[in-house]
Amino acid sequence: MNILVSNLDTNLKNEDLLSLFAPFGEVSSAEIAIDSFTDKSRGFGYVEMPEDEQATAAITALNQKDMNGRKLEVKIAEPKQVLRGSYKVGDGAVNAYRFKKN
Repeated sequence: MNILVSNLDTNLKNEDLLSLFAPFGEVSSAEIAIDSFTDKSRGFGYVEMPEDEQATAAITALNQKDMNGRKLEVKIAEPKQVLRGSYKVGDGAVNAYRFKKN
């Protein structure tokens, strides 16, 4: 299960996020989102736990928990949306769009 953790302290590292969820079971990955321009934390991260029961227990226990003066918001992450462009990209003729004269 993929878990979204928001309202994180900007000084936390991936290891801190991993150790926060480790008591609840196996953690596949724990990653804090980093701003590509400033190389600082964006204040949220994702945790992947393979067992749904353990993930649910972690969400219940850690949601609204006070950590470094901030209340964590822990919930199931929404699946990523795949956005597609409105035109064809690549080799080949583009015949999907035909315009008719009236």
